[in-house]
Amino acid sequence: MAMITIKSFDGDEFASYLALPASGYGPGIVVLQEIFGVNQFMRDVCDWYAAHGFVAICPDLFWRQERGVDMTDKAEAEWQKAFQLYQGLDEAKAVEDSAAAMDFLRQHPAGNDRVGAVGFCLGGKLAWLLSVRFKPDCAVGYYGVGIEKALNEASNLSTPLMLHIAGQDKFCPPEAQQQIHATLDANPLVTIHDYPENDHAFGRIGGEHYDTDAAERANLRTLEFFVRHLAGEGFANVQKILSEKWDEHVKYEFATRDTEDTLKTMVPDAYVNHVPVMTGGVGHGQLREFYSQRFIPQMPPDTSMTPVSRTIGVDRVVDEMVFEFTHTIKMDWMLPGVEPTGKHVKIPLIVVVHFRDGKLAHEHIYWDQASVLAQLGLIDSANLPVAGVETAEKVLNPILPANELMNR
Repeated sequence: MAMITIKSFDGDEFASYLALPASGYGPGIVVLQEIFGVNQFMRDVCDWYAAHGFVAICPDLFWRQERGVDMTDKAEAEWQKAFQLYQGLDEAKAVEDSAAAMDFLRQHPAGNDRVGAVGFCLGGKLAWLLSVRFKPDCAVGYYGVGIEKALNEASNLSTPLMLHIAGQDKFCPPEAQQQIHATLDANPLVTIHDYPENDHAFGRIGGEHYDTDAAERANLRTLEFFVRHLAGEGFANVQKILSEKWDEHVKYEFATRDTEDTLKTMVPDAYVNHVPVMTGGVGHGQLREFYSQRFIPQMPPDTSMTPVSRTIGVDRVVDEMVFEFTHTIKMDWMLPGVEPTGKHVKIPLIVVVHFRDGKLAHEHIYWDQASVLAQLGLIDSANLPVAGVETAEKVLNPILPANELMNR
């Protein structure tokens, strides 16, 4: 992550923030600023895309008026200056500078020649104009301001576009939203997501109208859009890497049984949550104690895992398996406070693994604790709507009878 210099189409130079993925290689994304310049939020957006495998760059689009603008949305004076810079912006030149950043990424040794763009507010309109004038491989606009005034260029759109529209956006009022829909809804290259209850800048963390749920939906939709249109074969390689990293982690837990090697596969603030009993830990300190004292040495010697399915996304792996063991030793991580029963347990188990910067960031692990307790004889399954080993058997053999509890 660093500030670098890009040459403009008219021969000058301007600064841009560049963030590279941990792999050092990936498709490019031009991040187009709001009216507050290349500030912390814009840099964080670049870093977020870099953490997901993209080469991200945020060009300084105010440089022709003032270089190095870096403001927040917290002070009235900053708002006033931001609006002055916005009103003084040479929009056509800003689009050209965005295109120069796009060309820079196409030629960058870390890139794969495919470049998209994502813009916010002012940048949302610039993403639209960049699409119709300079043809990035795809583009996304968040609550763009003034797109309806440039819809006469819609016939020039030839690459995929996604727009996120805030229903309560006073900068893009209902009539403007209607114009955008009327012009673009029928275009197969365009995907429009409406957020009827949200206001302008719902994706700006810490902003007045920030909405966690809406921002997460929009960001995941955007990420999937970029993966689909930019990653190509590179995404298959990312999937392969994630799968191998997860397998390596499991090897250190269950085969070599090495706590330090296990921790090396995880980011420093990683966490593990065995959801049914809330065991695990947050950060290397807690996880070191958990793995070395409560997990690795408390795994029964006949433990086995039968894979059922594996789903790999942009930044996570979901493993479905059947987990099997004989309860011959204490197992604080699954059965805290329960002495060994000597009984056999076989249960379906799901692991959701999230990756960040090429390492495990968290594990969410789910199983049916009632099924475990029933198989150990610790609850009376005859009088409760719970099943024992049958849950695992039916996962492995789906044609086994259903509705047995209902027919009991």
